[in-house]
Amino acid sequence: MILFDGLTKRFGKTLVLDGLNLSINPGERLALIGANGAGKTTLIRALLGEYVHEGRIFVDGLEPRKHRAQILRQISFVPQMPPPLRMPVGVLLSYAASICGAPEADMREVGVRLGLDFDDINARPFAKLSGGQKQKILIAIAMGRPAKIIIMDEPTANLDPRARQIFFDLMAERLQRTMIISSHRLEEVAGLVNRVVELDRGKVVLDDRVEDAADPAARLACVLVLKRADAAFAKTAASWGLGDGKDGLQWRGEIAGADRLRFLGMLARYAGVLSRIEIAERKDAEKAA
Repeated sequence: MILFDGLTKRFGKTLVLDGLNLSINPGERLALIGANGAGKTTLIRALLGEYVHEGRIFVDGLEPRKHRAQILRQISFVPQMPPPLRMPVGVLLSYAASICGAPEADMREVGVRLGLDFDDINARPFAKLSGGQKQKILIAIAMGRPAKIIIMDEPTANLDPRARQIFFDLMAERLQRTMIISSHRLEEVAGLVNRVVELDRGKVVLDDRVEDAADPAARLACVLVLKRADAAFAKTAASWGLGDGKDGLQWRGEIAGADRLRFLGMLARYAGVLSRIEIAERKDAEKAA
């Protein structure tokens, strides 16, 4: 169990966490939401033992500031901002694997699934990678080790739609672990979690358990028919992995179920050129076919 008891944190005169109380049971998948500045990242950093604070934090009865090494062995973490590491990717993976006591091959396997080409980036400094490549490396390191607790701070911020689908698959394979996924938008993580906690000004203002029936690995079959070909739509559709089947007028493919709201939001921008939209769970689409 993770327990926050009266957690208070100030930076100078600014109160960021205000007597926060929260408990997280083993196996819960918690979405930590709230506006920028609500205290989400500070709470996570305190849990990782990085900050001196008032109040107490316990992870299975241990306090992160006193037993940091022991607790961090149980946690996989993906930060919101990639660290400015200059070491080559290959060296970074070897170092991370040795520290975590996990096979480097497992981390590389996750990276390949996310679309990384290690032949191309292995010798390149981590700091010189694109934002998406850095995010994939950090996810690969976190997912490639058998930690009991997964903590991710805005994990999909720099991922392309295809990589997001693979990310949801990876999370679905680890549903028995305790998860804390921080995001300022609930729709980004709604398909992954069974509990939602919202912070505002360092306090818990919403704590709601949701139906534990969503499948983060679900696939939605999509058929999009356009009134006329549109170059901007074609570029966007291709970035989502959709394929053009007829002169730029009919697009087909699949999206992750957890990405449904985000996908619909994208389609709203092209309402003027869309004549038909069909979206169904893959099993339903197969029955209809």
